[in-house]
Formats: sequence, structure tokens, C-alpha cells
Amino acid sequence: MRYRVSHTTTYSYDEDVTNSFGIAHVTPKELPHQAVRQTGVRITPTPADQSSDVDFYGNTVTYFQVLEPHQRLEITATSEVDVSTPVYDETSFDQPWERSRPLVDPGLPGAWRAADLAVASPLVEHTQEAYDFGAVSLTEQRPIVEAAEDLMHRIHAGFDYDDTATTVTSTIPEIFEAEGGVCQDFAHLMLACFRAHGLAARYVSGYLATTPPPGKPRLVGADASHAWVEVWIPYLSGAGTGQWLALDPTNDTRADDRYVSVAWGRDYADVPPVKGVIYTEATTSTLTVSVDVAPDQQE
Repeated sequence: MRYRVSHTTTYSYDEDVTNSFGIAHVTPKELPHQAVRQTGVRITPTPADQSSDVDFYGNTVTYFQVLEPHQRLEITATSEVDVSTPVYDETSFDQPWERSRPLVDPGLPGAWRAADLAVASPLVEHTQEAYDFGAVSLTEQRPIVEAAEDLMHRIHAGFDYDDTATTVTSTIPEIFEAEGGVCQDFAHLMLACFRAHGLAARYVSGYLATTPPPGKPRLVGADASHAWVEVWIPYLSGAGTGQWLALDPTNDTRADDRYVSVAWGRDYADVPPVKGVIYTEATTSTLTVSVDVAPDQQE
């Protein structure tokens, strides 16, 4: 499926900003199941400096500095992306989950690459509650994919989607207490359950192309940034560093050709769409975000 993706982030201030440094993760990744045909990032006002680079996890990162005084900053990323459903080698799906722990068995092919995704991170604590919740799915010698998908089902069934229940900095204990949240929270919760048991899993930031109800038109701008999880499944024999199974606990499904991957890391704090530092005497600011993931009708 080919998509045209547009993501606009707008900051408005009540006084001039005289200097703005920013970092943006808004460029889709090149992957075996995802080809980026074209992409670009436009910033208004025009930056004095703008460049891009690739970070530790292979994400494309845009850096910018705006020196022109402004009360409105707009970052617009546009891309055209071909996405197919990921294809997995299912011969490793039946291995017990205990054999997929990179810190327990560092000799596994690719374990060194996955190790930092098996430890705690700023927004993903290894709490006892996360360990206990995960243990219901991660029973002794259970096949890893069966266990991982059961955990996904339980998070989807046990936590309500509620965009008022949490904030962007909510912790694992706060998510359990709220018994709800948004896609970022469900991803963090799933990561905590995996990692508390030694499994490696990463936070994926991207987009989900939504399908309107029958007879209803697509609403431009109705799509939003989305988050899901990929859990590491090593190959126990042969070459290769393993594979990453993409699971979306918010929608209780494996990621397919509706999912556009932008960046991955330990948690949301590694890959927010935009973050930065400003110099200003402004006392109030507003943030608006508009995302549209439109199927290319001319494909």
C-alpha cells in the first residue's frame, strides 16, 4: 500500500522567541517491508541551520535552529511511502520465551544489539506489578509468540483507551493505577512486562492509516501519531541477528500494511516527533498537531 503522509506540528507563543533549537523524528524508516519514495521537512520561519543525520538506532533525525524572532513555529514533514505487511520466519516462533533473553544468554546471535532494549529506561520501569502482570502470559516454556500475543490481548482487554487518564510523562505505576491511557502508555506497559522478564523489546513511533466507517469519508487530519511494540526473537541456529515481531496492544493486532514506521528506541523519550529548547520571555504557549495518512489513489 502506498501512502502520502503529512505531519504538521505548530507552536504558538504570546511573545517573540529569539532562538529555537529543535530535533525532529518525522522521517519514515527504510525497512524490508517499507520503502520511502520521497520525504522532506519544511520549517517556518526558515531556519538559519537545518541538517539531518542517523542516530544510534538507525532513525533519521532532523536538527534545526531558528534565529529569526517568531511567535509561531511550524514543522511540516511530508512523505510518500510504500508499505507491505512484514514477513517473518515462523520457524523460530515456537521456541520457549526463556531462550530469547539477551542478557541471560549473551551468546545468542545478535544479543549484543538487543541488550540495551532489555533493561529499564526512563519511562519503562521494571516494577513488581509489571513483572506480575507479564508472568500471567510468560508461563514456563511457553512459545514466545504465543506468550507475546497473549500479553497483547490482555493489555487490550484490561486497560481502557482514555486520552484524559495519563500524560506524556506518565509512569508505569500511574498507568496501572489509571487502568487506561493512550497508545504510548499501552506500548510502555507492554515493554515493561517484557523487559521485567529479560526479553528485549523496543518502542516504535509512527502512523496508523485509519479506515473510516462504511459510508463515511476520510477525515483529513483525523489520523494521529501512533505507537506500538516490537519484541526480539533470536535465531537459535544459523546466521542472522534475529527478527522483531511488531505488536499493537492498542488495537490488539500485529502491525501490517496500515502501519508506517518512523523511529524506534527504548521509549517515547528517545523518539518524540519534535523536542527542543527555546529562548523567550513568553509565559504561555500552545501546541497543535495535524497528521494525515492518505492512501495514494493513483497507485
